[in-house]
Amino acid sequence: MTKKITIRKGQLGLLAKEGDYYQVLEAGEHRLPWFSKPEVLMVERDGSEVPPALAEYLRRFQPEWAAHYCLTVDLTEHEAGALYMNGVLQEILPPATRRLYWLADEALKLVRLDTRQPQVPTDIMNAVLQPRRSGAVKGREAILTVQVPAWHVGVLKIDGETQALLPPGLTAWWKVNHLVEAEVVDTRLQVLEVSGQEILTKDKVNLRLNLAANWRYSDVLQAFGQLTKPLDHLYRELQFALREAVGTRTLDELLEDKQIIDEVVSAQVKSRMMPYGIEVASLGVKDIVLPGDMKTILSRLVEAEKSAQANVIRRREETAATRSLLNTAKVMENNPVALRLKELETLEKVAERIDKISVFGGLDQVLHGLVNIKG
Repeated sequence: MTKKITIRKGQLGLLAKEGDYYQVLEAGEHRLPWFSKPEVLMVERDGSEVPPALAEYLRRFQPEWAAHYCLTVDLTEHEAGALYMNGVLQEILPPATRRLYWLADEALKLVRLDTRQPQVPTDIMNAVLQPRRSGAVKGREAILTVQVPAWHVGVLKIDGETQALLPPGLTAWWKVNHLVEAEVVDTRLQVLEVSGQEILTKDKVNLRLNLAANWRYSDVLQAFGQLTKPLDHLYRELQFALREAVGTRTLDELLEDKQIIDEVVSAQVKSRMMPYGIEVASLGVKDIVLPGDMKTILSRLVEAEKSAQANVIRRREETAATRSLLNTAKVMENNPVALRLKELETLEKVAERIDKISVFGGLDQVLHGLVNIKG
């Protein structure tokens, strides 16, 4: 007696006895013996991966089946694989991958890629980055994508060696078999703030200063070739120069010439950073904050200085007024006309304050009665 079994299209039936596969059934109807019925393993020929245990069995004991029904993937240490299904990238296989996939007609395809060339081919990069409903490409973490915006450049290091600068655009690089690092650098003028620097002056006054510097890269490769972190190095140089400019001068010297800090720091930082490919366009101290008690002392000092200046000016004006009055008296002493004019001027001032005047005995007597200067 026999038993009928049907294998659909796109399927395979593997017959086994006591765990040993001995026959492959393709699509169609097949009859199996009723007694001593074999084990049947149904598999789908849909491009899926063959389980590792079964794949190892087929490689060792049924290599003809593996060659006929499977896609064999044996990648070397310097190869990556791009697995396509119906022309669509499904997975990026790392080097030294060893797998079997069930063939689905001609839909399944493997493309071998040499990772000794660090840059990923453009078509692979575009396929990995293309959004899809089915989800992201498997194994995409083996690729590093670098996007460089306009007015920027990319600093790429492969296995610790700095490469040529990357222009604006999108590139991809193999992370397998390589240590890849990338940093996007802005080549435009930038601002670096150095805030809250507490520094003692030469006369032991504690100052808090805030400084701002405008800078740019003059040579990006030179900067990253000599410095691990160029921006941190510039920040430290600004700190050192600021402390040197303030710590070697007294508070009076700094207050007397406020531009000296900018000049000293600028000259020192420019000379130190130029060999590293960094240009400092300009810098300046934004704020100088004094301690509370020092603010009070300086306020009193300024108040006293201004009060003394006001007294000097007042004395000078009083002396000038007295000297002018004396000169006027000397002129009127020998000039009756001038004296008479002064009398009329005095009368005019008095009349300005009087609302109504009643005159008796004539105007001339009034003038002589009001103003009478005896020698």
